[in-house]
Amino acid sequence: MNYAKAALSGVAGVVAALLGPGLLYALWATSQQKATGIGAVILWESLVSPRFWILAILLSCLFFAASRLSSKALRVILFWTPTLMVLTLGFGYVALLTHLWIHFRNSVSH
Repeated sequence: MNYAKAALSGVAGVVAALLGPGLLYALWATSQQKATGIGAVILWESLVSPRFWILAILLSCLFFAASRLSSKALRVILFWTPTLMVLTLGFGYVALLTHLWIHFRNSVSH
């Protein structure tokens, strides 16, 4: 079970770092640009920045430490709730982008 909690903490840390400051920075930088088509480069820039990975590692460690608390109530409040919420939002965002990509790809070709 510790391996599953560690994997869940790692994925949740990366997704939280991407959805939090990473996405906000990408949106801010996209609104500041003059040329079009640079949005993907800015998102990639936030993924490869050391600040993103430091935040992702810190959040992963925080989630993993919360998963090892002895109190069941604190473990639910500090680990299960934020971890599942972050993963749900992340997978929902990916599903939304996938749906939009499929929808607009098919509507342009017809």
